[in-house]
Amino acid sequence: MLYYLFRYLDSLGVPGAGVFNYLSFRSAAAVITSLLIAMLIGKKLIYFLQRKQIGETIRNLDLEGQYRKQGTPSMGGIIIIASILVPVLLFARLDNVYIILMIITTIWVGLIGFTDDYIKIFKKNKEGLAGRFKIIGQIGLGLIVALTLYISDDVVVRVNVTPPAGVTVASADAMYDEPAGTSDEGTDGVLQYGTEALQQQSTAVNVKSTKTTIPFVKDNEFDYSWLVPFAKGKTKQLLGWLVFMAMVIFVVVAVSNGVNLTDGLDGLATGTSAVAGMTLGILAYVSGNIIYANYLNIMYLPNIGELVIFAAAFSGATVGFLWYNSYPAQVFMGDTGSLTLGGIIAVFAIVIRKELLIPILCGIFFVESLSVMLQVGWFKRTKRKYGEGRRIFLMAPLHHHYQKKGYAEPKIVTRFWIVAIILAVLSVVTLKIR
Repeated sequence: MLYYLFRYLDSLGVPGAGVFNYLSFRSAAAVITSLLIAMLIGKKLIYFLQRKQIGETIRNLDLEGQYRKQGTPSMGGIIIIASILVPVLLFARLDNVYIILMIITTIWVGLIGFTDDYIKIFKKNKEGLAGRFKIIGQIGLGLIVALTLYISDDVVVRVNVTPPAGVTVASADAMYDEPAGTSDEGTDGVLQYGTEALQQQSTAVNVKSTKTTIPFVKDNEFDYSWLVPFAKGKTKQLLGWLVFMAMVIFVVVAVSNGVNLTDGLDGLATGTSAVAGMTLGILAYVSGNIIYANYLNIMYLPNIGELVIFAAAFSGATVGFLWYNSYPAQVFMGDTGSLTLGGIIAVFAIVIRKELLIPILCGIFFVESLSVMLQVGWFKRTKRKYGEGRRIFLMAPLHHHYQKKGYAEPKIVTRFWIVAIILAVLSVVTLKIR
């Protein structure tokens, strides 16, 4: 909203109004605003939840420190959602299809998580929302995302990008996603170019595509239509989108539930999500910048740069929430927060065409989910074979295994954060190591 106001003021020649043309300025403003919102409303919401006795019921009371958590306020994910949406609405361009998609994602999965928490807390049903309804909701979101990417004319991939002579990497801030025919963006006193000029002087062509990025591969583009080699022409294109749609649904369900499983220790899911969000913001910036995309030889995605503002708000919201969620937690995010964080990370990775990077970037979530699947699968198999179920881990998800081994909760969380940071660095490094 403020973006449009200051663009109008800039057109009137109001001094200083042009600062909103800078992606870097709006991203910084989004981070600061989301941090302030999370920290300011967090305390009041925690007090409200305590007064209404909206507390967490802990199932695994045999674990060390769990009695302390009994009754801790839950549904703190509301803080995260508000801290994301308000800065995005204030500082982002609301006509950008990717921003619209991320706002829908935040509200959609937030409502699924809120419904689950509401049933658990107010209806006194420990099972919460039935699993099948969660999955249906996540599949619905996957369909919305996939169909939007298929239908929208603003969702394109630019191929054969050759930037005009004289344009340097230093003018990066000007190269993000300005539609053809609009005014040039400022670049902290460097050269100014609009996308229209870049299009005229380059060999780039915007196309609808089911291409994505494969990490550690030299020619790192993979097209989902390659999975249907038997098809030809428009049929192949359509089937490629159907395969892509199936992949979108799988990623949304897997990552959303992965974060939900990780949310078992104070600050664990919050901290790892913050790391993932910051990394996705970096990947969105270079993917939406014609100069950096060409320099790194990666897929250039017009209009995607605006997502840097969403990533900034996401990072600020998670770090701000961590102020209250770090050990010993004053509030839990509940499914309202965990499902929202997972859904946002999944959809964000999909729209910037980095979903195949998720096993690396979201390695913590992946391993936590895998530990549960292995534990359950092995228990069922050994029970059928030996009449007694056996376990691989002392307890699943994996973080509880380390609790059972006697590790202190803050030590487990800190080490998981360190691993998440290493995986994030590795994810960024994949841009060059191929």
